[in-house]
Formats: sequence, C-alpha cells, structure tokens
Amino acid sequence: MTFWEYLSISHQQLLTDAYQHASAVFQCMVVATVLGVLIGVLTYRSELGGNIATTTTSAILTIPSLAMIGLLIPVVGLGVPPTVIALTLYGLLPIVRNAIVGLRGVDPTLVDAARGIGMSRLTRLTRIELPLAWPPILTGIRVSTQMLMGIAAIAAYASGPGLGNEIFRGIASLGSKNALNQVLAGTLGIIVLALLFDAAYVLIGRLTIPRGIRA
Repeated sequence: MTFWEYLSISHQQLLTDAYQHASAVFQCMVVATVLGVLIGVLTYRSELGGNIATTTTSAILTIPSLAMIGLLIPVVGLGVPPTVIALTLYGLLPIVRNAIVGLRGVDPTLVDAARGIGMSRLTRLTRIELPLAWPPILTGIRVSTQMLMGIAAIAAYASGPGLGNEIFRGIASLGSKNALNQVLAGTLGIIVLALLFDAAYVLIGRLTIPRGIRA
C-alpha cells in the first residue's frame, strides 16, 4: 500500500488525532503562557528571583519527556492528565525567560514618566510594561509551541491524545506493510501543525505589535 492510499483510507483517524494533538498543545500553551508571564512579572525586578525562575524552569526542561510522563503516571494516572502537566511544565522556560528579558528591557524613563503622572504599579504594568514586552513574550510562546508539538507525541506512551499514537502504532508494528506509513503520517502531521501554529503566531504579531515596535 502506498502512502497516499494509506492516507485516503485512514484520513478520518488522522484528522481526529491531529485535532486532539493541536487541542492539547493549544490548551497547555494557554496555561503555560499565563503561568510564565505571571512568574516573569513576579520576578523580573529581582536579580535573584529572575535567576531562580529561569534556573528552575531550565531544570524542568532537562528531564527526559518519557521519564517525566513515567513519573506522573503513578500520581495522576494515564491519558490526558500526565500529558497536560508535562506539556505545561515543558512550555514554561522560553516564556518565563522572555517575559523577564522583555520587562527588564522596557525603557525606565517611560516607567518614570508614567509614575510621574500618577499611574499605579498595576496600571504601569498592564498599560506600558507588558505591551512593550509583548514582542519577546510572543517569541517565547512561539518557541514553546514548536517544542511542545514534538514532545506531545510522547504522550501516546501514557495513552494520551494526539498524533503520537499513530507513530507509536507504526513503531510497534515494524515490519508490517503499513508501519512506515503510520510513522510517516504521524510525523508529517506534527510538522504541518507546527507550521500552521507558527503562521498563526506571525499573524497575531502583525495584529498586536505596533509597526514602530516591530521595526
């Protein structure tokens, strides 16, 4: 059976796996973005706090994904829970680091001017600092998403959702007539999803970042 014949026969299952894969990555990225930006906001003013935040999230990223999921299975069981926890933790580092770098890079004179006209700390943060730090934060989100697209495939090890199931089925049946087709379909599907997500982030950047800041 050729690859295209396999796609025509299995397209429904592939579309379902692709949707679950994209959904899992998107939802985990939303959580990771909220947590990462919050950590960045809480630590960017302190050199020690920033170092602890980046070191801790860096340490998490060094844990092999199979080991992470394997450690989570006895605690939260199989399926979606270990997938969500693992992907969220892995997605933190680029967002935390870029949030800290972006917030520290805001021109202090702008912050002083805002303080001088009576803006509160929260108002300065939400109306001046975070908008100006948004470009590097968005870059961190893009990097995290690309990483999680690949890591999410390992979720199949814990009966998680996504295209990793297609890859694992192919690996488990190496030597059969469709093994290579299954691995190739799952891999190409992840690549296509990663490109689509990245194109969406480019569009979001064009819509949310003023031209002057982009320049």
